[in-house]
Amino acid sequence: MFVFCPGTQICFLESSCFNMIVLSSKVSDVMFMEAVQVLALTAGPEVFPGYSSSAMSEAVVPDALVSPAVGSMYGEKAGGPTVDFSYVGIDAILEQMRRKAMKQGFELNIMVVGQSGLGKSTLMNTLFKSKVSRKSVLATAQEKIPKTIEIKSISHDIEEKGVRMKLTVIDTPGFGDQINNENCWQPIMKFINDQYEAYLQEEININRKKRIPDSRVHCCIYFIPPTGHCLRPLDVEFMRRLSKVVNIVPVIAKADTLTLEERDFFKKKIREELRANGIDVYPQKEFDEDAEDRMINEKIREMIPFAVVGSDQEYQVNGRRLLGRKTKWGTIEVENIAHCEFAYLRDLLIRTHMQNIKDITSSIHYEMYRVRRLNENNTAVAHANGIPEHHLAAHEM
Repeated sequence: MFVFCPGTQICFLESSCFNMIVLSSKVSDVMFMEAVQVLALTAGPEVFPGYSSSAMSEAVVPDALVSPAVGSMYGEKAGGPTVDFSYVGIDAILEQMRRKAMKQGFELNIMVVGQSGLGKSTLMNTLFKSKVSRKSVLATAQEKIPKTIEIKSISHDIEEKGVRMKLTVIDTPGFGDQINNENCWQPIMKFINDQYEAYLQEEININRKKRIPDSRVHCCIYFIPPTGHCLRPLDVEFMRRLSKVVNIVPVIAKADTLTLEERDFFKKKIREELRANGIDVYPQKEFDEDAEDRMINEKIREMIPFAVVGSDQEYQVNGRRLLGRKTKWGTIEVENIAHCEFAYLRDLLIRTHMQNIKDITSSIHYEMYRVRRLNENNTAVAHANGIPEHHLAAHEM
């Protein structure tokens, strides 16, 4: 005999043995059906004539008993539906973040610095496989070298596989092209700080925007001439000063002009000079977050500076179309790591470290500027109110 009291208990009586399963008054439909199946298997066909597990799972459990919210967490097994009562759903936050990011899109601001003729525009076109450089868009018939350093930027909206990104390329024509290059880094540093200031002013507004436009320079690619000997004083001074305010990635431009032996010697010499002058280029060792990051970034630091070749021309090589530079000795394949290190630079800037570059810009470089500016404002206000400077310093501590 089988007796069911809804929401309270399930009983059945078999010969002299009395078995009882007590369920909570808030028992779910699925828990009830699982209990019925257990009883059916225990009691046998004399209590449930014609019972089979497949028939019970299909006939006894109507669709109406399983709500969509509950049913979405079940995993079907051969014996019937199972419930993962330990599932909370915290992992769904990743999908929520992905959807939000896809709607908002991303921003990336890259500055290129180097003498004229080192292939800055070509390399940017090669990186993003489209005409994104200033020269590609605003080319003039005869562009003269400016007498002073100019800062020119151009923005593009790029989309790939549904992901939208606003790319801004900032060029610095005139850098290092003068007879006297003294203090030629100052206009560049001023531009970088101006972008920090614009972001800071938006941030401290009483009624600030929901999403502040980000014009801060996330990365500066510095082009080193392929001399094969050592860094010039201009190179050392620029990177020493700018590495404190922006992420610098040094590259050896037009590396196909060097033999492999000359290239390796030049790279080693540059790393030694960077260490000797206390220049910390990206990825900075002090910002490694854990052992895994340290291991990955250490391999990158051993390869810096990247010896790169840029080209936006396609050629047919062994039945394949690829980007390269054609010479009478053969074709230099841009994305072939046996020919140059362009692929490593692309992976660093776009595929593996793009978000980290932006995070360091926001949490380290911009934060240092912000603290300095707010301290300057506090000092100016204190002096205006006649508060002694040592009292202000004690208050800040």
